[in-house]
Amino acid sequence: MQRAFERIDHFVVQHMSENATPGLALAVTSRDALLHVATYGFADLKARRPLTPDTLFEIGSISKSFTAIALLQLREEGKFDPQAPVTRYLPWFEIQTKFEPTTGHHLLSHSAGIPRDRDDVYFSRYAVYALRERQTGYAPGTKYAYSNIGYQMLGTILMEIEKQPHAEILRRRIFDRVGMKSSDPVISFETHKRLAIGYIPLYDDRPAHSSHPLVEAPKFEYYAGDGSVAATPADLAAYLRMLLNRGAAPNGRVLNEESFALLIQPVVKMDEKNFYGYGLWSREEDGHRIIGHSGGMVGYAAQLLGDLDVGIGVVVFVNGPGSPGRVAEFALQAARAALKGTELPPLPEPDSSTRVENAADYAGTYTAPNGKTLTFEAAGDQLFLLHKGERIALERRGKDAFYLAHPAFEHSLLRFGRDKDGRVVEATHGSDWYAGEGYTGPRAFPLPSAWQAYPGHYRLMNPWSSNIRVVLRKGKLWLVAGASEEELVELEPGLFQVGTEPTAERLRFDAVVEGKALRANLSGLDFYRTLIP
Repeated sequence: MQRAFERIDHFVVQHMSENATPGLALAVTSRDALLHVATYGFADLKARRPLTPDTLFEIGSISKSFTAIALLQLREEGKFDPQAPVTRYLPWFEIQTKFEPTTGHHLLSHSAGIPRDRDDVYFSRYAVYALRERQTGYAPGTKYAYSNIGYQMLGTILMEIEKQPHAEILRRRIFDRVGMKSSDPVISFETHKRLAIGYIPLYDDRPAHSSHPLVEAPKFEYYAGDGSVAATPADLAAYLRMLLNRGAAPNGRVLNEESFALLIQPVVKMDEKNFYGYGLWSREEDGHRIIGHSGGMVGYAAQLLGDLDVGIGVVVFVNGPGSPGRVAEFALQAARAALKGTELPPLPEPDSSTRVENAADYAGTYTAPNGKTLTFEAAGDQLFLLHKGERIALERRGKDAFYLAHPAFEHSLLRFGRDKDGRVVEATHGSDWYAGEGYTGPRAFPLPSAWQAYPGHYRLMNPWSSNIRVVLRKGKLWLVAGASEEELVELEPGLFQVGTEPTAERLRFDAVVEGKALRANLSGLDFYRTLIP
C-alpha cells in the first residue's frame, strides 16, 4: 500500500502546481481502519501555516447525506415517511404548481422541480417559506435538477420532527455513533478558529484561471441542512467507513440494511453514468458499486468516494482552486489496486490545457455582422487566436469551449458551434457572434425591441452569487455567469426561463429607466445593474 500512497503523493503535488491550490488534505480508509492521512500546502498562505491532520475543512454538500441519514433514521422510527407530502411536516409550505404535491422522496433525490438556490437568505426556514413566490418547473420525480433549497427544506423538516437544532441532531444521531470527535455539525465563528482559510480568485466576474491572484474568502456562519458540516480528513473517513460497512459503526448501527439500500438507490439519472439516491450518488463501474458526493463552499471544495465491493474509500479537501474529485478518483484507483494486489494506475500526464487534439477543426477566419473578424491558426495540437500582432493560445474548457488569457477576451469563454454534419461553422464570445467560412445560415435575426433593455452586468453583494451578465447575441438573450452560459426563453414580457429544458429557474427584469432594466431577479435573488462592464 505504501507504493500507492507515494504515487498519490506525486499526483497531488502535480495537481496542486497546475491549479495553484493553497492546500490539500486527503484520507484513505478501508472498511476496517483508517489507512492513510496526508496534508499538503498551507492552511494560511500569509502566515505560511501548514495544513495538519487536525485542520478543519468545510465539506459543503457532502453534508446532504448527513441530513438524509438522519431522516432515514426517523423513517425507521416511524416518524418520517419519504413518500408523504412535505405539508405533513411543514403545513405552511407552499409553491405554485400544477403538478402533484412535493414529497420528501422528491427533495431527497433532487427531483422536486424547485429552484436551486436562494443564497441571499441566511436562515433556511425563510428560503423554504419564500418558495411560495416561485413555481415548479416540471412534474416531481421526472427529472434531476440539483436544489440546495430542497435540502434546506429537509433540514427544516428534521428540526420540526425532532424539536432540536440541526447541529444537535447530527451530533447525537451520526457524529457520536461514527466517532467524529474533531468535527463540527455547524459552521460557526468558533469553527473558523480551526478551519483552513478558504481562498477564492480575486476576479469574481469571469472564468477562473490559475494565473489570477487569490484572496481570502469571506467568513460566515452556516447551519442549514444542505452544507453545515466542517470535518477533519480522519473524521470524514470514519463517516465513509460507516458507509462502506453499509450503516454499521463502532458505537451502534447508524442505518439498518433497508435504510442503507434507500440511501444509495438509483432514483434519478444525473448524467451518462451516475444516479442520485438520497444524499449520495452511485454508479456501476467494472462490476463495482461506487458511491460518492462532492461539496463546495466559498473557498472550499471536497470529495467523498467509496467502492462498496472492495471496501475502500477516499476523502479529499482543498481550500481554494483545484479538483478534489480528480484527485479522489485517482487515489481510489491506486488504493484499490494496492488492496487487490494488481498493478498501480500510471501517473496521469500533466494537464496541458493548451493541447487541442482537433485544433484544425477550428482554424480559419470568422466574421461578425459588423465586419469584425477573428482568425484562428492551428499549429500541431495547439490553437491560436491572431489578435493585433499577438498569437494567443486557446485553453480548453470543455467541448468546443476555450479560455483566452488576454484582457480583451478573459471575461467570457470563446465557444464554437457546429452544423448538423459536425463541421465548425461559427464562434461566439460574450455578446459577439461570428460566422465561419462554411456558415450557410441566416445572418440577420429579428428580436423584440423590449429586449434591448435587458443586456448588461448585474451585481448582488453575496459571496455565492456575486454577479451575472445578460448578453444579446444572434437574436437571443443569454445568461452568463463565470464559465456557464444558458439561453433565456421568454415566458411573458420581462420574464424568462433559464435554459431551454423545463426548469424552475426564472429571470425577471424590471425597473426600466431610460431604456435600461435596473434590476434582474434570478429565482428570488435581486441583482442590480452596475456601470462596470
